[in-house]
Amino acid sequence: MTVEIHATFPDGTGAREAELKLQALRAVRVTDGGDGSLTVTIGDDLIDRALHLIQQTGGMSDTP
Repeated sequence: MTVEIHATFPDGTGAREAELKLQALRAVRVTDGGDGSLTVTIGDDLIDRALHLIQQTGGMSDTP
């Protein structure tokens, strides 16, 4: 099963780095919103790692 995570990055800072790292984490899909936001589709087993990665790169997740 997969989960969709929405993340925002102030001023877009860190969004590209997060996108690359999430792809390396084997996210099913990473979509750049073009406004400093990302939408990530990821497997259930990687949710915690993905959320941690988003925070490490300066992002905030809209997913609890």
